[in-house]
Amino acid sequence: MMTCKTPEKPEAEALLAWYDRHHRDLPWRVSPAMARSGVLPVPYHIWLSEVMLQQTTVQAVKAYFQKFVARWPTVLDLAAAPVEDVMAAWAGLGYYARARNLKKCADAVAADHGGVFPDTEEGLRSLPGIGDYTAAAVAAIAFDRRAVVMDANVERVISRLYAIDAPLPASKPAMKARVAEITPDRRPGDFAQAMMDLGATICTPKRPACALCPFNGACAALAYHDPERFPVKAAKKDKPVRVGAAFVALDADGAILLKRRIDSGLLGGMTEVPTTGWTARLDGGTTIAQAPFAADWSACGTVTHVFTHFELRLSVFFCRTRRRSGDNGWWEPVANLDAQALPTVMKKAITQALPDAFRQN
Repeated sequence: MMTCKTPEKPEAEALLAWYDRHHRDLPWRVSPAMARSGVLPVPYHIWLSEVMLQQTTVQAVKAYFQKFVARWPTVLDLAAAPVEDVMAAWAGLGYYARARNLKKCADAVAADHGGVFPDTEEGLRSLPGIGDYTAAAVAAIAFDRRAVVMDANVERVISRLYAIDAPLPASKPAMKARVAEITPDRRPGDFAQAMMDLGATICTPKRPACALCPFNGACAALAYHDPERFPVKAAKKDKPVRVGAAFVALDADGAILLKRRIDSGLLGGMTEVPTTGWTARLDGGTTIAQAPFAADWSACGTVTHVFTHFELRLSVFFCRTRRRSGDNGWWEPVANLDAQALPTVMKKAITQALPDAFRQN
């Protein structure tokens, strides 16, 4: 018996036609023209980019992606790398649990799968650090599996297309169901990337370019003349504030005292200057009394850094001192700081005490 292929949804056809003409050129992406000439996506590149892109902009990720693949061209190379090197290469990209999970995932792919990524959502979800979104994105983009891929850009597009007015995050299931309805069997990876590109370049949070959108004839939010209302978001709560102190000690050879944070918890495994604990008590943890050793410490001011769930205010203190036996950590030349796994908050603290610490490198 002859079977007929089910026609694709008109929304998908319109979007894919738009994507063929207007897709973004990204270093990890196989363009439609490349795909037509037989070039296949590299699963390692797709996975690496998707992990890096979580809560980080494309522009910020490009340089990090290129640095990683130049240094570790394959997932086997990444698995063979010391975790300290991976953390140092990730420094500045933020959300450092991603880097720890990146290394664990590479290790698992090398040890349990012969260096080859599973090609299904289920198989990908079995790997460390890969959740539903990343599994769907890699399955669709790297392996052309039909999967429902939904990031913040896709949420914005789909909420406007169907005027989904329940506030986030409660509206996510309804959004995902709508994306599932229009995700095609043909070119599901290109469809996922097209939805992301549309949200990033046309269906933007403010002043969307609706006249250029392939969905403009079907968009319910546009018909209501109010696309910027979507997606509807719940009222934001103020972030709680935590305080602490950071101590920048410089020796006669131009080196500063550094420590490695424990592997678990916030900024786990990263490098830091000595600090106090970070407390919600605004009257403690910010004075010279908490210094790691007695010295002529001077106050340098305060730096502020916003994490996902709280705002941190660090009082910074500085001293010139000699090295002493039993120092908890190691002394690193200031000229080498760029090669250390220093998160942004620690770079801020060091720069507060030593304004030229990173500028010279």
